[in-house]
Amino acid sequence: MEKTLSIIKPDAVSKNVIGKIVDRFESNGLRIAAMKKIQLSAADAGKFYEVHAQRPFFGELVEFMTSGPVVVMVLEGKDAVAANRALMGATDPKEAEAGTIRADFAQSIDANAVHGSDSLENAQKEIAFFFAQKEIL
Repeated sequence: MEKTLSIIKPDAVSKNVIGKIVDRFESNGLRIAAMKKIQLSAADAGKFYEVHAQRPFFGELVEFMTSGPVVVMVLEGKDAVAANRALMGATDPKEAEAGTIRADFAQSIDANAVHGSDSLENAQKEIAFFFAQKEIL
């Protein structure tokens, strides 16, 4: 079974839709192997998104991701990376298919409700960033 990382971002947390998003994962064959609600520091958000450090939106991304609590999860299931990305929908909620998380809960391309690993390799790195192995059950 594959594992992937999902983050419910501050915009979705502030709208109180955590349960609705988690239900989407569980109703579509993904199991929650680990989950916690945290407040990212600027240093942690910067390190997590360091791949985007040279892009013009990096500062705004770090500011947004530290603007409120987030829920980080390890999702497990068959083809978990692809399954999660399909459930999330396009990064821009205006382009996301109806019924996807971003189409239903995101505000904008910046406040887009959720993050999901884009590959199995990145999923492993991202999971290790937030979770110790003993926390993943």
